[in-house]
Amino acid sequence: MREVWITDAAAVTPLGDSLNQLWQGLLAGQTGIGPVLRFPVDNYSAGIAACIEDLSSNGDRSMAHSLLERLIMQVDRVPPDSLLITATTKSGIDNLERRRLGIPADSCDVLLSRAAETISRRLGLIGESMNISAACASSTIAVAQGAAMIAAGRADVVMICCLDLVTEFVFSGFSCLGALSPTPCRPFDRSRSGLTLGEGAAALLLMSAARARREHRAHLGTILGWGAVNDASHITAPARNACGLIGAIHLALKKADCKARDIAAICAHGTGTVYNDLMELTAFNQVFGDHDIPVFSAKGAIGHTLGAAGGIEVALSLQALSNQLVPPTVGFDTPEKGAERSVSSSPADISGDCLLTTNSGFGGINAALILKKGHLP
Repeated sequence: MREVWITDAAAVTPLGDSLNQLWQGLLAGQTGIGPVLRFPVDNYSAGIAACIEDLSSNGDRSMAHSLLERLIMQVDRVPPDSLLITATTKSGIDNLERRRLGIPADSCDVLLSRAAETISRRLGLIGESMNISAACASSTIAVAQGAAMIAAGRADVVMICCLDLVTEFVFSGFSCLGALSPTPCRPFDRSRSGLTLGEGAAALLLMSAARARREHRAHLGTILGWGAVNDASHITAPARNACGLIGAIHLALKKADCKARDIAAICAHGTGTVYNDLMELTAFNQVFGDHDIPVFSAKGAIGHTLGAAGGIEVALSLQALSNQLVPPTVGFDTPEKGAERSVSSSPADISGDCLLTTNSGFGGINAALILKKGHLP
């Protein structure tokens, strides 16, 4: 099995158009959550989300094009033969809304394949492409798929691009489910009352270590292990006993040839819903026992970015490993039982080379990745 490096990482979120802005904003405890101005919210259970400032459609094009352009501007030297894997749950679904309102809109932007077509054309890629749509674990599974292909020798370089938008279509759906919090979400807090939607995008360039060395690429981190398990419990709710997430973590640990004690920190899904956060704490306590590991969630600051969440969180995890520091969990104040010694509203120092990042989604999907600190020049 070949070693898989991450050689480039970029992100666009409500905290800024770069990964560094996101990282610094999180360390400072900033939040991008605010009133929704993009569409009327009077009839919904919440009126807030984490939207990217000045993100708008152009002509008949979806806002997704604007978001992808901001992302692609940050990515450097993408090899033309890269395999492209995109991850999104709803792509340019805002154009469906515009069509329903009688506003000119390109219907093809609604297709999940449109993001891949746009990115390939913009970057001049000649390789194949595919899209992963696996609910809120979409980009985590996309990274796992890319890493598996490189490790097995089926690809040398894989470009991962993920994105999702805050649209009325999505907002109304989560409102109907009763999943939205009327106030900014509070991951792992005893007083949490639901999630806050967000939007964003991330790009990760994966390479075999041999090719990365030949091309003198940066070594931001190594993908050591990955795992995905469906708990087959409920169409929207996670299994209360966390069997799916526990299974995914164990698979990732086995693939990485790591023990629980080797994990220095956990970048959790941490949506702020009652059942997700309890499920995650159950899983972490089951796998790691009394081994106290710092746990953080970015969603109190940037909202739940759906299919983009995993990719953004991988990029953040690389920053955490590089700086040996985990950011605070914004919105966290009074710990839920099981989070007392792990989650914090302040940054926390870590000591170790490996980090676990997890995501879970509708349909019972659970995914986990284990990252190792890179060796920067």
